Order: sequence, then C-alpha cells, then structure tokens
Amino acid sequence: MIRITVDDQNIAVQENTTLLSACLANDIYIPRQCFVEAGDQAAASCRLCFVEVVGEEYPVTACTVTVSDGMQVRTDTMAVRRLQRAGLRLLLSVHDIDCRNCPANKQCELQNIARFLKVGLKAKPYEVTLKQPAVDTSHRQIDYYPNRCVLCGRCIAVCQNHNTQPFLAFAKRGFDTIISSFGQESESDACLDCQACVATCPVAALALKGQVQL
Repeated sequence: MIRITVDDQNIAVQENTTLLSACLANDIYIPRQCFVEAGDQAAASCRLCFVEVVGEEYPVTACTVTVSDGMQVRTDTMAVRRLQRAGLRLLLSVHDIDCRNCPANKQCELQNIARFLKVGLKAKPYEVTLKQPAVDTSHRQIDYYPNRCVLCGRCIAVCQNHNTQPFLAFAKRGFDTIISSFGQESESDACLDCQACVATCPVAALALKGQVQL
C-alpha cells in the first residue's frame, strides 16, 4: 500500500492503481463516462475525469494516471471544473434531451454529472446536432439509439472482455461517430446470451429488441 493526498484527505491505496480507481474506492467522486473497471486500458474518451496533480503543468485525466507514493491531487479547482463543464456541454450538443421519455431517467449518469457540475441539460452555447435515423435496428438482437449515445465506448470494452473480441466498434468520424456492429450476423446468439453492452450503457442507448423504448 502507498499513501496519496486527495483534496487534503490522506488515503491508502494499492500500488499500480489508476488515480480514478483509487478515488472511487475511497468515495471521492470524479465525473466520468468511459471508465470500465475491468478494462485493459483506459479509453480516456469522455474527457470528464480531469484532476490536478502537483508537479503536472496541466490537468490530467485520472483514468490514465497511475498513483505514486506521496502524490498530491486536487479534484475541485477552477481549471478542472472548466474542462469538465466544457466536455459535458459538448456531449449534450449531440444528445437528445428527452429525459421524461427515456428509460434511463433518474438512473442516468449524464443527469448525475450535470447535477454535480451544476450544468443545465440544454447544450448552451452549442447548437444541438442529432443523427438520423433516430434508431438503428440493423442488429438482429439489439437496437441502438445514437442520439442517446455519449460514445463512452463502455459497450465496446465489455464486449471485448466477455467475448475476447468486440462485436461492436466505433464507426464514422466527428459528429457522425456512432457505435456499429457492421452488420455482423454471427454474433447475434452470443449477444442474446451476453447482454453486457446493454447492461453497461449509462444512457439507455442500447436495448434488446422487444424492450419498451419510448
């Protein structure tokens, strides 16, 4: 065990642990979307888990930093909150804000993060850009709602962990990026038995066919 200081709190953590894992294990909340505890490598795609570490010139993503003995960390500085709020507003600019009709309502990590950062769910100052079609039904077992998706990549990571290779992947680029199965048919039976991607999705962007999705 080693000791680090987070927001003036001295805590003992396991060596070779990511800073994000260490904070979460000690009930220190850090906004995040893409983090998967069992993942082999942090995706660092959501750009929400920024912290300041003494000795680093700029804020760093807590999911990519390994703890070291004596490390001093700040999670609630102006620079950290500015980066987190900017990242959240960008996510909201491609998100269909229809919480009342969403299955994830009141259990949604995006809502929790917005509440924590005191950011309204409207995407100001950015214009909202939504994708078409609103529902991708090309997969035989799973429907995909791209305008709920926050592109955290957790579904891809857990799919790979469960099946040794991912049946899902990012497709396209920029604001057009989506999660795709590329029309694969061989994975359908495995997907029905597994359902890990559906379970890990923080915003109900994936659903088994036949589930009620308003």
